[in-house]
Amino acid sequence: MKMRLDRWLATVSAGSRSEVKQWIRGGQAAVNGRVILDPALSFETEQDHLSLNGRELDGRVMRHVMLFKPAGILTAARDAKQPTVMDLLPPAYRSIGCMPVGRLDKDTTGLLLLTCDGELNHRLLSPSRHVDKRYRALVDGTLEEKDVEVFAAGMDLGDFTAQPARLTILKPSLGEVVIAEGKFHQVKRMFAAVGHEVLELHRCAFGPLELDPALTEGQWRELTPEEEKALREAAGMGNA
Repeated sequence: MKMRLDRWLATVSAGSRSEVKQWIRGGQAAVNGRVILDPALSFETEQDHLSLNGRELDGRVMRHVMLFKPAGILTAARDAKQPTVMDLLPPAYRSIGCMPVGRLDKDTTGLLLLTCDGELNHRLLSPSRHVDKRYRALVDGTLEEKDVEVFAAGMDLGDFTAQPARLTILKPSLGEVVIAEGKFHQVKRMFAAVGHEVLELHRCAFGPLELDPALTEGQWRELTPEEEKALREAAGMGNA
């Protein structure tokens, strides 16, 4: 992505736009080892190497993150009263516009993706793309085959009709469900419609990506190139 040097430095949390202009004109910024004095010059953020006062910065503004969301954390960019998933990442990720792909309820745990790519974010959430999300739910009562059939047929939840979903009974009160949508409280409402309150809900997978078993609650890592490629393919973006 091409970006002016002053905007680039400000975006990666090096300072305010006015501050970085002063630094650049003072000879403190370099790109690919060469001191740049013009704040208006543009560079490739994902290819060129940015440094300030001899210290190399991570200048990438296109990043994709896998986060193991813990319970009790809001899926939001910011909140005045409660901690959000963005508080689990370094400040630079907020600065470059790395945003959650959809949301998980406050008490829901598991895989949450975050990306700086707005088009990828939109496509992954579009119902027309049918990008599956897989959840594991602990419910009250005993799951039965008739529940599987109701999920598979789709169900009217009042304000919308849920598309057919795959419910697999793992234990009498433990089920795994795959949906291609992501409406507000959808999984909980689907279980409630067949008479089961969800006691615990965990997202195991989003599209082709499984939650990394090496991550513990609150931990995160950036996607590998292979994972990013698979996610783009699921979103119908190919190698874009």
